[in-house]
Amino acid sequence: MSSKKGSTSSYTEDWLPVRAIQNNMIITRDNYKVTGVKITPKNIFILDPDLQNNMLIALRNFYNTIDYEFWLIVADRPVDISVYMSQMQLLLNETQSPAIRKLILQDIEKGETFIRNNVVDTEYYFMFKSKDVDLLQKRVRQMINGLATCGLNASLISNSDLRLVLENFLNGGNTSEFGTVMPV
Repeated sequence: MSSKKGSTSSYTEDWLPVRAIQNNMIITRDNYKVTGVKITPKNIFILDPDLQNNMLIALRNFYNTIDYEFWLIVADRPVDISVYMSQMQLLLNETQSPAIRKLILQDIEKGETFIRNNVVDTEYYFMFKSKDVDLLQKRVRQMINGLATCGLNASLISNSDLRLVLENFLNGGNTSEFGTVMPV
């Protein structure tokens, strides 16, 4: 990877400051480590109004405790329902009841609609950087605990998640093939 300023290279790797993705961190050329937490989505709009308000107040209080730079990132991940579709097809082949067959066929049709429309899961990440790995680990624990008090589940971001975030950022949310950045 070239580190020349003003490089005219057409390869993303030549101007992107990423040296490696390992141990659930992006390691940059200037030796910063970027990590974070992945938040399991939760639809608060199905909760009663009091629970919604309590959750929003808890989130506001949580945000106010964060005293360092962070990024809240929303990324789309393609949904793979091929295993589910195979199971539905097997179930259809084994079922004799016309009513149950009709329900299974409706599920298969809905699944095919998802596949045709490129349905995605939306994932949420809090990310932050530092050169101090111990500080990053402390922040991850604080984030997970703070989000838990708000009623949200969070976990350490994985290498796969970090690659997804970078791919979404570099490709404007479009999925690339073979891990390369391709013009759209």
